[in-house]
Amino acid sequence: MNKTWQIRSLQAAIMVLVGASLAGMAQAEEKAAAAAEHSKPIVLPGKQAASAAAESSSKTIVLPGKLAASMAAARAKPKEPETLQPEVKQSAAPQIKTPLGPSPEVHAPGMAAHEAKRRAKPHRAKAKALPHKPEESSHDEHGHGSEVQQVRAAVTTILHDNTDYMAHHNAAYFKTFADKQTPRATVVTCSDSRVQSEVMDKSAVNDLFMVRDIGNQLATAEGSVEYGVRHLHTPLLIFVGHAACGAIKAASSDYSKLEPAIRKELATINIPQGIDPTDGALLNINNQVESAILKFSGEVEAGHLAILGAFYDFRNDLRQGAGKLVITNLNGETDPAAIRALMKQGQFFKYSFMR
Repeated sequence: MNKTWQIRSLQAAIMVLVGASLAGMAQAEEKAAAAAEHSKPIVLPGKQAASAAAESSSKTIVLPGKLAASMAAARAKPKEPETLQPEVKQSAAPQIKTPLGPSPEVHAPGMAAHEAKRRAKPHRAKAKALPHKPEESSHDEHGHGSEVQQVRAAVTTILHDNTDYMAHHNAAYFKTFADKQTPRATVVTCSDSRVQSEVMDKSAVNDLFMVRDIGNQLATAEGSVEYGVRHLHTPLLIFVGHAACGAIKAASSDYSKLEPAIRKELATINIPQGIDPTDGALLNINNQVESAILKFSGEVEAGHLAILGAFYDFRNDLRQGAGKLVITNLNGETDPAAIRALMKQGQFFKYSFMR
């Protein structure tokens, strides 16, 4: 009886020892697994990661247990948002004005300070008006007064003469051409202020289709000339040059320093350098007539257009009287005697070589 009990007690003790041993082995395995989880190899970024992966088979970097656990906890912890340092201040968000609101004023640089200074100044009483200062009485090279005097005088003259013109022409006079122009001649003159229509026509209104440019040229006013010839059907085209022409003087000398637009117009005046101004003006007239003949040959040959050249001689350079309008070219004819004969015979629609 006693032996049996002793055997059973021995067996129970053995079973307790075996169970404790198994429990200890299980705990040891769990610890080993945890240690293995935290001791995985470190993978570096970019090219270093590839190099580390290549070496992982031969060498594995194992972190100590506490460091591995700390890094794992850091990975699991959510990242807190960064905050600005106390000394860094954020500006408030700008307020956006509605499109219908007033637009900001535009000031030149420095105007804001100037405006603030102006507003800060105390209000002052208006200064007493100074006595009227008479306009300068100095005259320019043309005998005119100051620019203000010139403008005032010119406007006064224009308005006075227009009033006088109205007084001498009633409504019936204007009614004859109110709706349509019917000129008899297209006249190309120089822009020179000394050349005006009244030197050749006392009543140029609705009689002369006037075209003006420097050097009385066809090239620089071709559209206007063509309109007069082919749309208004004027039977006469006349180019009027004149004495002491500034365009002729410029075209026959060095004009490279003049403005581009002026140089462009002078370039089409085909005369020799250094030519006498009167001879240059006469040559230019012949050139303009020749150009017009080439352009309007059909009208001339059909007997619908006469092309003349004339020289307005207010200096009496041709010794035929100051202010005389001298016909110098008729459809290419430049001989004075031949021109007089053709005009006397009424032969206005023939070229010089057709006689």
